[in-house]
Amino acid sequence: MVKRFISSNASEILSMTASELKQSIKASEGRIILSENVAFKESYIGDITNSEMARAFGADLILLNGIDLFNPYVDGLTGKGNFVEELHHLVGRPIGVNLEPIDTQAQMAEDRQEINEGRQASAATIQAAEQYGVDFICLTGNPGTGVTNQAIINTIRVVKEHFSGLLIAGKMHGAGVDEPVADLEAIEQFIEAGADIILAPAVGSVPGFDDADLKQIVQLAHKKGALVMSAIGTSQESSDTDIVKQMAIRNKICGVDIQHIGDSGYGCLAPVENIFAMSKALRGQRHTVSMIARSINR
Repeated sequence: MVKRFISSNASEILSMTASELKQSIKASEGRIILSENVAFKESYIGDITNSEMARAFGADLILLNGIDLFNPYVDGLTGKGNFVEELHHLVGRPIGVNLEPIDTQAQMAEDRQEINEGRQASAATIQAAEQYGVDFICLTGNPGTGVTNQAIINTIRVVKEHFSGLLIAGKMHGAGVDEPVADLEAIEQFIEAGADIILAPAVGSVPGFDDADLKQIVQLAHKKGALVMSAIGTSQESSDTDIVKQMAIRNKICGVDIQHIGDSGYGCLAPVENIFAMSKALRGQRHTVSMIARSINR
């Protein structure tokens, strides 16, 4: 067995295999935070990465949004080496990337936003993620990109062929497509295709998605051996800290294993006080201080 994530040192975390990392997260009983930030935007402070700030205020997993794996750039890094190795050295945390399974035939509910091929999910970008040593891939869609549940299902199978890390799959909002954001039948197919972690909207983020809906997803995923991550991807990550704390507790009650806090804030990072507030709400002062004060050199 492995050590639970919230009691682990950076050296222990970074030495875990994908299956060990999954078990370590599960053993932390809903007290894990994933911070998403936009890689190519100028960071909030400027001369350090958003990833460093997120970790300093309580983030356990770092997800890079908008990174072009054919020409990777993370603001605040030197750009002279492997961006994953650099971030491992700086933050001592698992590093993930968003890849978007675009469906060109999708029935859109808004104008489509075109993105670079290096951000799209394909065998080539997935292989690049493996070569860089990315710890996890998140298959999801940014606003207006035209990502569908069926495209996610199809891409999961490709990921499992070419990638050895953890796989997160699902939608945190519509991604511009006229279809249900969280569909139990699709989620079951995500898991059967090989997804390790199911991404679902946080309760309170998308209209009409409530506690009962999320609990159904959690029960299905856990029964089939997958974990669940609730996601605040609707810019509410920049709301008042009270809103973030309420959402955190409500989603923890529903049984999720990881809570995602999105990238809407100064420098495309959630306000650091909201990452800290989420951390204290989910795991209290003791574990929050332990995670933010524990040296990454341990």
